[in-house]
Amino acid sequence: MKGVTLAALTVGLLPIAGAGTAPAAEAEVQAGRLNVTIPSGTIIGSTDGEVESFKGIPYADPPIGDLRFRPPVRLSTHLGEFYATEEAAACHEGPVFGPFADTNDTIATLAEIDVANAVFKDIAGDKPTKYDEDCLTITVQRPEGIEAGANLPVLFWIYGGGFVGGSTTGFDGTELVKTGVQLNQPFIFVAVNYRVGGWGFMPGEEILREGSGNAGLRDQRMGLEWVADNIAEFGGDPGRVTIWGESAGAISVFDQLVLFDGNATYNDRELFHGAIMNSGTALPTDPLDGPKGQAIYDAVVKKAGCESEHEDSLSCLRKLDNDNFTAAANSVPGIFSYPSLALSYLPRPDGTVLTDSPDALARQGKFHKVPVIMGTQEDEGTPFSFFQNDMGTDDKIVTYLSKYYFGNATSDQVSEFVGTYSDKISDGSPFRSNLPYELYPGKRRIAAILGDMVFNLMRRITLQILSEELPEISSWSYFSSYNYNFGLNPMGTMHGSDIAVLFENSNDEHPTISGRTYYINFLYTGDPNIGSNVEVLWPQWTEDHQLLWFNKTENGLKNDTYRESSYDFMFENIDSLRF
Repeated sequence: MKGVTLAALTVGLLPIAGAGTAPAAEAEVQAGRLNVTIPSGTIIGSTDGEVESFKGIPYADPPIGDLRFRPPVRLSTHLGEFYATEEAAACHEGPVFGPFADTNDTIATLAEIDVANAVFKDIAGDKPTKYDEDCLTITVQRPEGIEAGANLPVLFWIYGGGFVGGSTTGFDGTELVKTGVQLNQPFIFVAVNYRVGGWGFMPGEEILREGSGNAGLRDQRMGLEWVADNIAEFGGDPGRVTIWGESAGAISVFDQLVLFDGNATYNDRELFHGAIMNSGTALPTDPLDGPKGQAIYDAVVKKAGCESEHEDSLSCLRKLDNDNFTAAANSVPGIFSYPSLALSYLPRPDGTVLTDSPDALARQGKFHKVPVIMGTQEDEGTPFSFFQNDMGTDDKIVTYLSKYYFGNATSDQVSEFVGTYSDKISDGSPFRSNLPYELYPGKRRIAAILGDMVFNLMRRITLQILSEELPEISSWSYFSSYNYNFGLNPMGTMHGSDIAVLFENSNDEHPTISGRTYYINFLYTGDPNIGSNVEVLWPQWTEDHQLLWFNKTENGLKNDTYRESSYDFMFENIDSLRF
C-alpha cells in the first residue's frame, strides 16, 4: 500500500486537568496506544486491530450559557493529553414525535410508533447513550498503521436525523474504512457532531437580528476547518476532502455548497473537493424571520415563560437550564407527526450564511463548483405518511399542504400540483406495489407527494438547475430499489434504508459492495467509474438524464423521467413551494 507506514507507539505525559478522562482500561490503552499530536493537544486513540479510532475530539468551545444558539467559537483551550477512546456525547435531540393529528386529540398506535422509531434509527443512527450541550466534537477513523505523511483522501460525514437528531456515535465508519483497504484505496473517515433542533436551528427575527442563524451549519463548516488544520497529522490530505451526508445531512451538504454564496475557502484553500448527497438536495425555504420560522420561535418563548417585557426573550432562553430549555424547544411539532416533513427546525435564509433559498442560490451560480453525486430511494415518502389519518380527497390534501407546507402558493396552484398525482391506490408509494390496501384513505398518494416534493423530484430539479446554470460541474445521480420484493413490501425502498446498506452490511451483499465501490472511486478520482472495477458504467446525468439503478442483485440504468407532470409543475412553481 503506497504511502502507508506503521504508526509509532509513543508514550506521552499524564493527562492534565480539562483533558479527556482516562478510561477504565487505561493500562490496555497504554500497552499499544495511538498518539497524534495537533496544535490543541495530544489525541490518544484506540484500535480494533484493523481500524484506529479517535472519538469526540473537541473543535469548538462549549456552546452553553451565552453561547447557546450563537455561531461556534473555535476551541480556545489546550486539551493537553486527550483520551479519544470512548463514545462521544451527542448533541441534544429536538422534537421527534407528535402531534399525531391536526389537533392533539389523536394518539398514534404503538405499532406506528415502533415503525417511526425504526425509521428514525435508520436516518439518525444508533441512539447514543449520552447527551451533552457541550457536544461540538470530531471523530476520526483510519486504517491501522497510517500516520502523518500518508496523504489519504478524506470522507467527511454529516449525519441526518431531520435536523432534530443524529450523532457521530450513530455512524461507525469501520466497515467503510475496511472496504477502502480491501479495494487498495485506503482513506480517512471523519464525522462531525453539530447542533440540531432548537440549539442549532432556532429561527425567528430575534435570532436573525443577532446574527446567530443556522448555527448547526456553521458547526459543520467549523468542523471542515478543523480538518483543514489537523487532518494531515492523522495521515489525511486536506486537499482531497469529499463531504457526504444522508437526509438532513444531504440537505446540509447542499447547503455547504451554497454557504456564504458558494465560498468554501479557508486560508485561501478549498475546504472540500467533492460532494455526495443521499436523499436530500436543495430544499426551498422561507426566510429565518418569515411567518413559519417566527411561529416556531414564538411558541418556544411562550412555553418557556420568556414573554416578560423586562428581559429580551433570547437572554431568557439562554438562562434556562438545559432540561427546561429542552421542554420548551421540543414542544413544537416533530418529524414523525401530522405535519411530518414540514419541519420545525431546518436551515433557513438568514442573509449571511444562506443569503437566499438554497435553490435560488444555485440558480444564481453561487455554488462551490465541485463534482457531485446525488440520489434517492424509490419510496422516500412511506415513513412520513403514518400520521395524516385521512387524505382520501383532493380537497383534504390541498388543505393539508396549504396549511403546513406551501403558504406562498395559491389554492389553485396547490390543487394543480395535487392533480398531477393519481388517486389510484396502485399508483401510490410504495410504487409498483401489488398490495391492494393502504393504512388509511389516500396514504399511498400522500406518501408519493411528500417523497417527491422533498426528495425524489427535488433531486431532479436540483440537477436541472445545475445543468442549466453550472454546466461545467460533473454530476451523477442514482435511484435505489434494493428493498423491492415483488411489490409485497409495504414500505418499499424507504427513506433511510441506504444507511444499513452502506454503513453496516457485509460486502457479500451486492448493493453494499457496489455502492461502496462507486463512492470510494469518487472519493479518490472525482469519478465513480474510475478506480476499482464497477459493474455498470455510470453516465453523468447531463449526458442523457439517466440514473444508476441500484437493485438487490444487479445494477442497471433508468431514465430519469418518472412522474414527469409533477416534476414540470414543481420546476415551474418552485418559488411558491418553499417550506
